Amino acid sequence: MSPDWLMIGTFLFALLIGVPVAMALGFGGLAGIVAGLPPAMLGTFGTNTYNSVAKYPLIAIPLFILTGLIFERAGVAASLVRFAQAIIGPRHGGLTVVAVLVCLIMGGMSGSGPADAAAVAMVMLPSMQRAGYPKPFSASLIAASSSTAILIPPSIALILYSIVVPGVDLRALFAAGLFPGILAGLSLLIPALFFARKYRWEDPAVVDRPSFWPSFREAIPALFAPVIILGGLRSGLFTPTEAAVVAVAYGLVVGCLVYRNLSLRDLWHLMNEAALTSGVVMFIIALAGIFAWAGTTLGTFGHLADALLALSDNGWVLLGLVMILVLVAGMLLDAISIYLILIPIVLPMMNHFGWNPIWFGILLAMNIAIGQFTPPVAVNLMVTTRVANIRLEHTIGWSLVFIAAMLVSLLLVMLFPGIALWLPESLGYVVGAR
Repeated sequence: MSPDWLMIGTFLFALLIGVPVAMALGFGGLAGIVAGLPPAMLGTFGTNTYNSVAKYPLIAIPLFILTGLIFERAGVAASLVRFAQAIIGPRHGGLTVVAVLVCLIMGGMSGSGPADAAAVAMVMLPSMQRAGYPKPFSASLIAASSSTAILIPPSIALILYSIVVPGVDLRALFAAGLFPGILAGLSLLIPALFFARKYRWEDPAVVDRPSFWPSFREAIPALFAPVIILGGLRSGLFTPTEAAVVAVAYGLVVGCLVYRNLSLRDLWHLMNEAALTSGVVMFIIALAGIFAWAGTTLGTFGHLADALLALSDNGWVLLGLVMILVLVAGMLLDAISIYLILIPIVLPMMNHFGWNPIWFGILLAMNIAIGQFTPPVAVNLMVTTRVANIRLEHTIGWSLVFIAAMLVSLLLVMLFPGIALWLPESLGYVVGAR
């Protein structure tokens, strides 16, 4: 067996028998090194592992994870829900608009879909159940809406993409994700409002509307979080990594001094949880570095890219195949693993056809977002069904509706790249590889 096939085969076999993704990547890379390179190359194992995580921009990942946890526990979601309800008012489908709107705003704080899904579901599911919405519908809608966190800046997935793809400006990526994220949220609202009005869910006569000004005053600290992060990036006041530090500091002020829902003991638990989550992420990145180095050195990724290019000389056909591949991967793996595994394979194709790296990164993120609420894994859906206390298979019908809606928004961004590229170009960012 050739080293290429041995490396890929070992990785896939390890996944099939239930080995964690990080270990499967490490085993695959190690198999490729042993089979295809001189024994002395085993000495590079430790060096490449370290080099994979010894990157300054990666500091932002644990900090944004901590930011998401702080805002989740601080009661930010509850204040945003009350403010959104005050704006939307009682009407058929009003709570669906509230759920999507709050998920979009929460995405601008944490960059993590599962964290947003948990925070919003805890607040919204009881209200939607009292208004007559079926639990499977509500859980599916919140899971789908929270997946937009991977697009709305600051996005942990986009931070990683900027590191894996050389020469990509993270600020341009953040700006490019804003309109596609909003478009994805709007695409979910169309079927949600249709079914809410068709089945007469949420009778306006029995739904209370919070007072506008008190709810607005309560929501101001939460609403300022995305403004501070994005405004600081745009003004050049701080870098994306420094923005993560600012976000943590602001979250602490809001949670401890404004909402007063966080104590010193809570902070200790939050930092422990953030450290554990970040450790898992960094462990995946570290061992994926071995896999990437072995695949590059052996030429495995180049061979796979050549095989894909041999299927067709039409860029749109291959782009469609890549999107299908990423969608299937998103159903089984997390965003970080997908980026680390697939980008070395599709990067030669991106260069061959001259696809804009910013636009292509947003397409990948939109596809992975769909995968976050697509069974069988569906990490966001697992969170919301657990909160709703229902089985995941009960949500499949509604999930398919929202998957179709987000696929339409993905197709629009594919056909009209300006949806993603207009804002970063208008802000003067570099939208191609430097």
